[in-house]
Amino acid sequence: MTKKHKMITFETLKKEVQKYLNKEEDIKQIEKAYKYAEEMHFGVKRLTGEDYIDHPLNVAYILTGIKADAATICAALMHDVLEDCDVTKEEMTELFGEEITSLVDGVTKINKLNFSAANEAIIANHRKILVGLSEDVRVIIIKLADRLHNMRSLWVHPPKKQKAKAKETLDILTPIADRLGMSHIKSELEDLSLRYYNPDAYYSIVEKLNQTKQERDENVLEMITSVSTLLDSALIKHEIKGRSKSIYSIYKKMSKGKNIYDLLALRILLNTEADCYSALGLIHAKYKPMPKRFKDYIARPKTNMYQSLHTTVFGEGERLYEIQIRTYEMDEVSEKGIASHWSYKEKGSVKANLQDEMEQKLQFFKSLMELRQEEKDAEEFVNSVKNDILKSSVYVFTPLGDAIELPQGATPIDFAYKVHSKVGDHMVGAIVNDAIVPLDYELKDNDIVKINTNNNTLGPSREWLNIVKTTGARNKIRAFFNKQDKEENLKQGMEILKEELKKQRINYNEFLKDENVSKILETLKLSSIEEVFHLIGSGKININTLLHTVEGEEDSKEKQILKKTENKKVVMTEAHNDILIEGIDKIKVNIASCCKPVPKDAIVGYITKGNGVSVHRNICPNIASLEERIIAVSWNDIIDKKYASTIMIRALKRENLLLDIISKTSGQNIVVQSIISLEKGLDSSYEITILVENKDSLEDFIRSIESMQDILGVERIIK
Repeated sequence: MTKKHKMITFETLKKEVQKYLNKEEDIKQIEKAYKYAEEMHFGVKRLTGEDYIDHPLNVAYILTGIKADAATICAALMHDVLEDCDVTKEEMTELFGEEITSLVDGVTKINKLNFSAANEAIIANHRKILVGLSEDVRVIIIKLADRLHNMRSLWVHPPKKQKAKAKETLDILTPIADRLGMSHIKSELEDLSLRYYNPDAYYSIVEKLNQTKQERDENVLEMITSVSTLLDSALIKHEIKGRSKSIYSIYKKMSKGKNIYDLLALRILLNTEADCYSALGLIHAKYKPMPKRFKDYIARPKTNMYQSLHTTVFGEGERLYEIQIRTYEMDEVSEKGIASHWSYKEKGSVKANLQDEMEQKLQFFKSLMELRQEEKDAEEFVNSVKNDILKSSVYVFTPLGDAIELPQGATPIDFAYKVHSKVGDHMVGAIVNDAIVPLDYELKDNDIVKINTNNNTLGPSREWLNIVKTTGARNKIRAFFNKQDKEENLKQGMEILKEELKKQRINYNEFLKDENVSKILETLKLSSIEEVFHLIGSGKININTLLHTVEGEEDSKEKQILKKTENKKVVMTEAHNDILIEGIDKIKVNIASCCKPVPKDAIVGYITKGNGVSVHRNICPNIASLEERIIAVSWNDIIDKKYASTIMIRALKRENLLLDIISKTSGQNIVVQSIISLEKGLDSSYEITILVENKDSLEDFIRSIESMQDILGVERIIK
């Protein structure tokens, strides 16, 4: 059942693009992007042995299946260029403009870091994906295509990595593909993930499907003929297809102990919505429908814009058939989802109501971004994404009949804040279906909800944070209290500053003269003195920091360390006599600067052209496709030198963090050689090159850093 995919060349891609993009400048831009990507990736091989350009070509080709616009195709072709090649955003912007570069940069943000711990990898991937979504929904669409092609070649990786990627795909990417309505990509991702995550279950289902294929095909053809005759007699123009059920959907139903009703399935495509209901009536008149298996997604579309009528009937031979009935337009939306109307912003390109639906869909992604502004621990972040944004929905109604979508388990408080922040803030009770209910009541489909409010209330209760299920409601409640706390911190910060200046006999007004305030704001990157007071009141800024800023005292110890070590050239240790090469006594040996092996690392040697043997860690991707020039090497038993290794430390930003990290080296006989400091928002990253005795010493050091407060992750990096 594994799909075979044809070899993709640029000409193949170009032909597909030209089927729906007519502008000559679009085709020229795509050709330019391809040539640029081909040049940037020239000479690089994938682990599969293919030229690297094969990957972006396939990603772009997958996107032609949903008629992606020219900018998205260009970004897909170049999606790894910023990350893997020596190219800056400025250079790419000059060549391809801001729109394409922004898309490439968005994908780069998602892919940028590798994580060793499975839990941290999932958490970080959630966060990066959601950040990408906030900028442009096309970023995640490219990411989905990127992951799909990588999943097709996942066989090249070891089983442990296969399972990790498959689980991550099922946990995070397939639910997002579902929200986008991209059912074709979602189904293939799910099937491929199951194949690697639970191969026994996957191949068991494949085997059963293969055994019954001929019989199923014959039964489906018999039913198609019968239904087609029925619709012809009513003069309804139509097209009927047999429909394959995905392996993963069968697996899910089997794992819940359900019978597989829909192994026999049809899809009927019609011209109009009225035809859909007429066809349904004819089918139900002839074939007995199965109770509780009818769903009308035309009258009430799913949030991903999916529309169709679903019914299960006792068809020819009293066999059960699941039938989907929809228009051609609905079918296109079902396959391509949000991506089926790339030009929705162009005037007159789509109906106004579809435009509204698209805007609502994009608003869903904007709401996701509220998550990254929350100061919560990583586990809570993941749970809020998986259990709130991505889980099943209930549909409830206002007393006026307006439908409101909420996640399962949502409460009247969630409903109130979904209607409006003020309704939530002034809520005093709820009536559901004409009965008073407690605020922690779980809403159900078709509930009619009325919220009682009182403008004299002081606001929400902090206890509501333990009751609500949606991130939107939780954020609005927190925003209410944050505003209260901010005002309190503001007053407290002013008092603390006045008191401290009084102790040090410094005039308050003199200290806050315009010149000093400007210096403080510039140094702390703040926009107003009120923000400074707030940070003092909340304990996030020390008064001494302000005094140092105003008085211009010499650099902090942390800055002194960075001045001495930042961007300092790393000198690799001479490996003379430390590396043993069987059968060769005298040959030049170099330690590879990309992966920086240290004693006790598993290593291999690479015979260079004219520069002896370069020693790499055996997991180094830079030698993955160079088997013909690889030789066996090993470490000497006795080594009295230290070797360089580079680690990346990611942490929450705080004072003296670097000093605390450096202090860990003193007791472990480790020397810091170079530090590169990176800061973004509330996070800090340090790329630190250290000299260590061996792998054991390095791993002990990494563990000691991971145990520190505010550390988000530590990994050994390969360049």
